[in-house]
Amino acid sequence: MTQRWQSKAFAVALAAALAPSAAAPAADNLTVVSWGGAYTRSQVEAYMKPYTAKTGVAFDVVDYNGGLNEIERQVESGQIEWNIVDVELSDAVRGCDSGLFEEFPHDEILPPGDDGMPIHDDFIPAALQDCAVGEIVWSTVFAFDRTKFPEQQPRTIQDFFDVEKFPGKRGLRKSPRVNLEWALMADGVRSAEVYLELSKPGGIARAFRMLDTIRDHVIWWEAGSEPTKLLDRGEVVMTSAYNGRLYDAIAIENKPYQIVWDGQVWDIDLWAVVKGTENLETAFDFVAFSTDTQRLADQAKYISYGPVRRSSMRLIDPAMRWMLPTTSENLLHAVQNNFQWWSDNQARMDQRFREWLTGS
Repeated sequence: MTQRWQSKAFAVALAAALAPSAAAPAADNLTVVSWGGAYTRSQVEAYMKPYTAKTGVAFDVVDYNGGLNEIERQVESGQIEWNIVDVELSDAVRGCDSGLFEEFPHDEILPPGDDGMPIHDDFIPAALQDCAVGEIVWSTVFAFDRTKFPEQQPRTIQDFFDVEKFPGKRGLRKSPRVNLEWALMADGVRSAEVYLELSKPGGIARAFRMLDTIRDHVIWWEAGSEPTKLLDRGEVVMTSAYNGRLYDAIAIENKPYQIVWDGQVWDIDLWAVVKGTENLETAFDFVAFSTDTQRLADQAKYISYGPVRRSSMRLIDPAMRWMLPTTSENLLHAVQNNFQWWSDNQARMDQRFREWLTGS
């Protein structure tokens, strides 16, 4: 079940507050689906408000927790309620292969970098997909409450799995993704060899055996806003979380939390347009606008996710860069999500993970 981050009243108010000039053409409104919280707010500030000011298009913004089920329902029924969806890379590939998203005319409508760099050089690898355009580089990391460990503190992904050395509950996303990668790294697999191990006979079983060691110490979360709340309430002493969510808690709210970048799994989020959307031209235009050099740099003012255009990096405030997942220091022992592996194995891993959770 999705939850609205802002109602239609927000869309009306935003359109009124940012009324375009008389020369701006009339346009359809858009329903944009994203992950909520600080991340969606960054998209509203960096992308949607400027686009409304330019075109008059208003936005109805909806939260979801990822996946393709709701998109598939809409496409199969022909009742398209969503126009643009923020998707993970593996879902962008699977959704395109399944006919759930419109093919995107990159060369026709995406602008070059503001330094003149052609789009296929400016966007990082994998950011331009047949049915999607990348926005940000984000990562799953873990963070701990410093007040719970006044002396010795966690420093590695192995420490996350060491409940004797660092006692207390852990928070983990209720999904096999990242958990399998972390389990293998905690069991001694080098970050560069994680997907090789998962592809070997027995590799997946090895990951689940490692997860068994902390199973009774885990509180599962689903929405991206939950990890910091678990830390706030003292329900966990450390938790996995999206790095951008932690930036808000640490840098803005001054929470006593510390990020551990060791073993971070980084990924790309992309815009995809739902197949059959009535506002196709407007949807494509918004995607092109929101992924230009300036807009991607602007988003980093509001959340610590890295831009997918190289031309955007020079525009980002150096004070923000320490929290970006793509700095050289933070990339030590990092894993890039293997979207192809997950695209091929997601359904099977979801089923196995559910069985593992229930003990069936």
